[in-house]
Amino acid sequence: MKFDIFLSICQTEVDGYTPSEKVMFQNFFDQLLWADQLGFGTAWVAETHLSCQIQKQNPGHVIPHFKGEIGLNTDILQLAHLAFAKTKNINIGSAIRNIICNGGPIAHAEAVKTFLTLHSQFHSTDRKLELGFAAGRFPFTNSAYGFYPKNELEKISWDVLKNKYFTQSAEIFLRLLKGEHLKSTMISAQSLVQEDFPEGLRHKWDQLVGVYKSNENQNSWKFDENRFELPCHWQFENIGVIPFDANLKYLNLTIGTHDPKTQIHANKFLPTGVFNLSITPEKVIEETHQRMSQCFHTDGGVWKREYMPRTVMIFLNDDREKADMQKIDAAKSEAEKAWRNYWVAMEGTLDPKKVQNAVENTIAGHPEIVAEKIKNKYHKDDRLMLWFDFNNHNNESIKRSMKAFMEKVAPCLN
Repeated sequence: MKFDIFLSICQTEVDGYTPSEKVMFQNFFDQLLWADQLGFGTAWVAETHLSCQIQKQNPGHVIPHFKGEIGLNTDILQLAHLAFAKTKNINIGSAIRNIICNGGPIAHAEAVKTFLTLHSQFHSTDRKLELGFAAGRFPFTNSAYGFYPKNELEKISWDVLKNKYFTQSAEIFLRLLKGEHLKSTMISAQSLVQEDFPEGLRHKWDQLVGVYKSNENQNSWKFDENRFELPCHWQFENIGVIPFDANLKYLNLTIGTHDPKTQIHANKFLPTGVFNLSITPEKVIEETHQRMSQCFHTDGGVWKREYMPRTVMIFLNDDREKADMQKIDAAKSEAEKAWRNYWVAMEGTLDPKKVQNAVENTIAGHPEIVAEKIKNKYHKDDRLMLWFDFNNHNNESIKRSMKAFMEKVAPCLN
């Protein structure tokens, strides 16, 4: 079993206290250096774009009750250069880099290749950039960069269409990383069919067909035999991304999507792992492993369970002055408090059932209990992305939990 750490840099109010941006980054680097010393494999860092607080001023605000910023890291590549310079062994990962905003997949491919070129020349190391990439969590971070429905057909189908466009963006991103010369007409054709629309959106299909037929001569889409053939969202002439000599051996890729077709499509171009969350049903986890064992790009060798990191929220109490049951109760109480604060911040209301389900899905207790729960819940070859700082700004407490895990829990699992 492999152990990574997830660092959120989430600047939100906890018990009436919101740290400054300076303090947030100080705590981040302090925890990063500690993780490096303790032997964690990769530090995965949350990435966020544009202020959640400013977005509240607009119609359609996504998290109106959240106080602060979901995250402060806006560019893993800048952060990674400094992180690699300050540490000795740990890899740096993005969880997750949005390749739609900030210029789209072409701009991101160019930025990553520049990073890899500089990393290989100046860090004198074989340490990896673990690049998780996806389409972003909140629509407003993408719409500011032009990624929103432009016509009536796109407006009707956007809930489904945006995922098709993300598949296009993933292909562009990966093929440019490989060093291919591309133009938009070379990107694999994407289409919309009725089956793409889940049950709750099936009415959208009939609406889409009706609007298309009423304006057939004015549409850029093509409709043939119950299938819409889609244009490439990004239109560009023949391009190549520099630097051409960037060494991909310093890069591991992981895609953040539950869509099996997109996971398979990405692996046509480069070895690409898959992200899944702590709340992902076990059935989906095992189905994904089975699928990836068949479609993982041959350049990556045989598929391994570690290529799908699992997010695990840890509430660990190792207080020497408490009895075991007191430690368990304290850890569970901390988890309940964190989840209550989270749901109030995200939704403005408190649903006790959501809190209970979330707590049951976390790992809480003293070191022996935590080890036992992990053994029972995860496969012995899984790679765990441990989250200690959820709704917690107590830097020393987080570091104590990190140490207790690596010294008292990890040895029981390997």
